Amino acid sequence: MYILRIDCPDEKGLVHKVSGVLYHHELNLIRNDEFVDRTHGHFYMRTEFSGECQEEKILNALRGILPDAVTISLTTQRPKNVVVLATKEHHCLSDLLIRNAYRDLNLNILAVVANHDVLRPLVEKFNLPFHLVSHEGLEREAHEAAILAAVESYDADYLVLAKYMRILSAEFQQRYSNRIINIHHSFLPAFVGANPYRQAFERGVKIIGATAHFVNEHLDEGPIITQEVIPVNHTKTWQELAAAGRDVEKIALAKALKLVLEDRVFVKNNKTVVFE
Repeated sequence: MYILRIDCPDEKGLVHKVSGVLYHHELNLIRNDEFVDRTHGHFYMRTEFSGECQEEKILNALRGILPDAVTISLTTQRPKNVVVLATKEHHCLSDLLIRNAYRDLNLNILAVVANHDVLRPLVEKFNLPFHLVSHEGLEREAHEAAILAAVESYDADYLVLAKYMRILSAEFQQRYSNRIINIHHSFLPAFVGANPYRQAFERGVKIIGATAHFVNEHLDEGPIITQEVIPVNHTKTWQELAAAGRDVEKIALAKALKLVLEDRVFVKNNKTVVFE
């Protein structure tokens, strides 16, 4: 199966034009999703189709009939290669390792890179490479260069920050623009710094949640992919809130990865359009 993604300035007849190209080349349209951002006059379309596809002919035909400022991608539905960055917390990483082992997501974890050795035994149980790149005694730039060297030894489509607790520089992020996915608790920016769950407990919050997003130069303010929340009440201790938060983080990260790895997410400026 093929996945065609198009975004361009909106105009009349775009869906008809695209489906006409597929029909002309005797391809079978399986599913189609489209959306028009009326505020900015921008069109988004994701199409699944099957058949004997001559990719360059399809792309050339589409470029010939769509607006000049169009962005087109045509891919097959293949597992995406992922390198995971981690620190000490295991909950998101362990969930991804299990999902990877049982092919619950459209991903292929190539390796785990971490700045502490705590998670090595976990990763090795899944027969995956584990790279320890300690930050001890290194300036930030030197440590990041070592992380980058480990990551770039693999051909990764995406990097996943599974509770990786080091800030990545703008230069690092630009190498993987819209290809680094992070998870964090949704208390930000209300509860920043150490122990956000204790802060939330002290304020008597009524929901806790998590946000999965692409990483950009604005740290935790990159384009949001998905968010999950659960209700809580005054009977919960801060430790119970933290445990519930870990579960929400796992769910949000897995959902975000499913959407991204199935090519369902468009990024425009600092927002996303997501076809679920």
